[in-house]
Amino acid sequence: MAKRRRTGRRRPDELGRYPRVARVNELCREIVADELERIDDDRLVMVTITHVDVVRDLSHATVDFSRLGQGEEAAAEALAEHRVRLQGAIARQARLRRTPELAFRLDRAIVAGARIEELLRDRPASHPDD
Repeated sequence: MAKRRRTGRRRPDELGRYPRVARVNELCREIVADELERIDDDRLVMVTITHVDVVRDLSHATVDFSRLGQGEEAAAEALAEHRVRLQGAIARQARLRRTPELAFRLDRAIVAGARIEELLRDRPASHPDD
């Protein structure tokens, strides 16, 4: 039997398309954000879901969130209380083999960026020597 010559074709996951895990991350982020709008809990006011990181086997997902103003701890507590509802929303709306178990963490990048902005704002303006 003759050897097959490679025609330069690549496997579908190498075509530079949006990887599956990244699509699942974004889908879960959208579902959780939409469901948060439906939850009537004052501790979740001004909470933004910034990113979701789902592990490849879909068993767990880490949800990064930020909250404008104070009350990050209360928001984290409220998210943990509503975890089952949020997982249920993912199960209903996403067609996945399994529903990931959600864990929540404060998005430190937002906090760090705000701190840097504050430091730059408070810094006295420097003028070049003439």
